[in-house]
Amino acid sequence: MLISVLAMPGRILAAGEGSRAVLVISDDTGGLLAERSRAVQELRLAGVRVELRGRCYSACTLYLGLETVCVSRRARLGFHGPSSYGRPLARPEFERWSRLMAGYYREPLRSWYLQAARYEIAGYLTLSGAELIRLGYAEC
Repeated sequence: MLISVLAMPGRILAAGEGSRAVLVISDDTGGLLAERSRAVQELRLAGVRVELRGRCYSACTLYLGLETVCVSRRARLGFHGPSSYGRPLARPEFERWSRLMAGYYREPLRSWYLQAARYEIAGYLTLSGAELIRLGYAEC
Protein backbone atom coordinates (compact mmCIF):
# COMPACT_ATOMS: atom_id res chain seq x y z
CA MET A 1 0.00 0.00 0.00
CA LEU A 2 1.46 3.36 -1.02
CA ILE A 3 0.37 6.57 0.69
CA SER A 4 1.77 10.06 0.75
CA VAL A 5 3.73 10.88 3.89
CA LEU A 6 4.41 14.55 3.14
CA ALA A 7 2.10 15.79 5.91
CA MET A 8 2.43 12.66 8.03
CA PRO A 9 5.74 12.52 9.86
CA GLY A 10 6.36 9.06 11.21
CA ARG A 11 7.38 5.64 10.03
CA ILE A 12 5.16 3.67 7.68
CA LEU A 13 5.36 -0.03 8.34
CA ALA A 14 3.77 -2.32 5.81
CA ALA A 15 3.33 -5.95 6.72
CA GLY A 16 2.87 -8.80 4.26
CA GLU A 17 0.46 -9.06 1.36
CA GLY A 18 -3.09 -8.27 2.37
CA SER A 19 -2.00 -6.67 5.64
CA ARG A 20 -2.89 -3.16 6.61
CA ALA A 21 -0.18 -0.48 6.63
CA VAL A 22 0.74 1.01 9.98
CA LEU A 23 1.94 4.57 10.59
CA VAL A 24 3.95 4.82 13.82
CA ILE A 25 4.22 8.30 15.33
CA SER A 26 7.00 8.76 17.85
CA ASP A 27 8.04 12.43 17.55
CA ASP A 28 5.60 14.77 15.82
CA THR A 29 5.33 18.41 16.87
CA GLY A 30 2.38 19.22 14.62
CA GLY A 31 1.99 21.59 11.72
CA LEU A 32 -0.77 23.31 9.83
CA LEU A 33 -4.30 22.16 10.65
CA ALA A 34 -5.56 22.19 7.07
CA GLU A 35 -2.67 20.01 5.88
CA ARG A 36 -2.98 17.56 8.75
CA SER A 37 -6.74 17.36 8.29
CA ARG A 38 -6.20 16.30 4.66
CA ALA A 39 -3.56 13.77 5.74
CA VAL A 40 -5.91 12.24 8.31
CA GLN A 41 -8.62 11.94 5.66
CA GLU A 42 -6.13 10.20 3.34
CA LEU A 43 -5.22 7.73 6.09
CA ARG A 44 -8.90 7.11 6.84
CA LEU A 45 -9.64 6.32 3.19
CA ALA A 46 -6.61 4.03 2.95
CA GLY A 47 -7.50 2.20 6.17
CA VAL A 48 -4.06 2.80 7.66
CA ARG A 49 -3.64 2.00 11.33
CA VAL A 50 -1.94 4.79 13.31
CA GLU A 51 0.03 4.08 16.48
CA LEU A 52 0.83 7.06 18.72
CA ARG A 53 3.92 5.85 20.59
CA GLY A 54 5.81 9.01 21.59
CA ARG A 55 5.46 12.77 21.43
CA CYS A 56 2.42 13.95 19.45
CA TYR A 57 1.69 17.66 19.79
CA SER A 58 -0.60 20.21 18.20
CA ALA A 59 -2.02 19.15 14.82
CA CYS A 60 -0.62 15.65 15.36
CA THR A 61 -3.48 15.09 17.83
CA LEU A 62 -5.90 15.05 14.87
CA TYR A 63 -4.88 11.41 14.41
CA LEU A 64 -7.14 10.75 17.40
CA GLY A 65 -10.02 11.18 14.95
CA LEU A 66 -9.19 7.93 13.21
CA GLU A 67 -11.11 4.79 14.08
CA THR A 68 -7.85 2.87 13.57
CA VAL A 69 -5.75 4.84 16.08
CA CYS A 70 -4.17 3.37 19.18
CA VAL A 71 -2.11 5.02 21.90
CA SER A 72 0.85 3.72 23.86
CA ARG A 73 0.70 4.32 27.61
CA ARG A 74 4.04 6.12 27.33
CA ALA A 75 2.89 8.50 24.57
CA ARG A 76 2.64 12.20 25.38
CA LEU A 77 0.05 14.32 23.58
CA GLY A 78 0.11 18.12 23.66
CA PHE A 79 -3.00 20.20 23.05
CA HIS A 80 -3.36 23.93 22.48
CA GLY A 81 -5.71 26.35 20.82
CA PRO A 82 -5.50 27.47 17.22
CA SER A 83 -3.30 30.42 16.40
CA SER A 84 -1.50 31.96 13.47
CA TYR A 85 2.11 30.98 14.18
CA GLY A 86 1.64 31.73 17.89
CA ARG A 87 -0.44 34.86 17.44
CA PRO A 88 -4.08 34.90 18.62
CA LEU A 89 -6.80 34.64 16.00
CA ALA A 90 -9.85 36.87 15.69
CA ARG A 91 -12.74 35.40 17.69
CA PRO A 92 -14.70 33.98 14.70
CA GLU A 93 -11.59 32.23 13.34
CA PHE A 94 -10.62 31.01 16.81
CA GLU A 95 -14.08 29.44 17.20
CA ARG A 96 -14.03 27.93 13.73
CA TRP A 97 -10.62 26.29 14.08
CA SER A 98 -11.23 25.24 17.72
CA ARG A 99 -14.40 23.43 16.69
CA LEU A 100 -12.67 21.84 13.72
CA MET A 101 -9.99 20.42 16.02
CA ALA A 102 -12.51 19.34 18.64
CA GLY A 103 -14.38 17.43 15.95
CA TYR A 104 -11.47 14.99 15.75
CA TYR A 105 -11.68 14.08 19.43
CA ARG A 106 -14.07 11.66 21.13
CA GLU A 107 -15.95 12.56 24.27
CA PRO A 108 -14.90 13.33 26.98
CA LEU A 109 -11.66 14.58 25.36
CA ARG A 110 -13.67 16.87 23.08
CA SER A 111 -15.33 18.66 26.00
CA TRP A 112 -12.02 18.99 27.86
CA TYR A 113 -10.40 20.49 24.79
CA LEU A 114 -13.21 23.02 24.30
CA GLN A 115 -13.34 23.95 27.99
CA ALA A 116 -9.62 24.12 28.73
CA ALA A 117 -6.96 23.22 26.16
CA ARG A 118 -8.08 25.50 23.35
CA TYR A 119 -7.39 28.53 25.52
CA GLU A 120 -3.72 27.56 25.85
CA ILE A 121 -1.89 29.39 23.07
CA ALA A 122 1.64 29.91 24.37
CA GLY A 123 2.33 26.30 25.34
CA TYR A 124 0.59 22.95 25.62
CA LEU A 125 -1.66 21.12 28.01
CA THR A 126 -0.41 17.56 27.89
CA LEU A 127 -2.01 14.19 28.49
CA SER A 128 -0.23 10.88 28.73
CA GLY A 129 -1.18 7.92 26.62
CA ALA A 130 -2.37 6.23 29.82
CA GLU A 131 -4.79 9.13 30.41
CA LEU A 132 -6.11 8.86 26.85
CA ILE A 133 -6.59 5.13 27.27
CA ARG A 134 -8.65 5.84 30.40
CA LEU A 135 -10.69 8.24 28.25
CA GLY A 136 -11.56 5.37 25.89
CA TYR A 137 -8.84 5.29 23.26
CA ALA A 138 -7.43 1.90 22.26
CA GLU A 139 -4.09 0.87 23.74
CA CYS A 140 -1.26 -0.20 21.41
